[in-house]
Amino acid sequence: MKAVCPGSFDPITLGHLSIFERAAAHVDQLTVLVTANPNKNTGLFTVDERMELIRRAVEHLPNVDVDTWGGLLVDYTTAHGVDALVKGLRSSLDYDYELPMAQMNRRLTGVETFFLLTDEKYGYVSSTLCKEVARYGGDVSGLMPDHVVAAVREKYRALDSGEKA
Repeated sequence: MKAVCPGSFDPITLGHLSIFERAAAHVDQLTVLVTANPNKNTGLFTVDERMELIRRAVEHLPNVDVDTWGGLLVDYTTAHGVDALVKGLRSSLDYDYELPMAQMNRRLTGVETFFLLTDEKYGYVSSTLCKEVARYGGDVSGLMPDHVVAAVREKYRALDSGEKA
């Protein structure tokens, strides 16, 4: 089975990584798909930076690759012969948000969506919250892979000093 785990991943957290690892154990090929318009820089990290951070985080998973897509997800699944989508759920709020998209994706192309419950130790972790804590000097170690923690710190250091990050 060929599956895709889509998201913005700005940046990847240990919650994301847990989902990737668990999904990869059940599929032949998993693509972590950074869904963003590559012509718009609308996050802390560019799409290319996010992809590199993810590649480093999943290098121990031989059946996982990283790609990007700026259009409809169903167009990607059709073009790449994807059998299923994998989404992590932290709470019922995530489910309420993801369910209509899963139903629409299935209606449009027949692709199924598999929901994995987030490991309870990462249930409160989000990229947005990690960035906010890091932005104000809080310690986000243990919430993101170490290389991502370092990249976030460096990005905010550069932004604070007026450098191009």
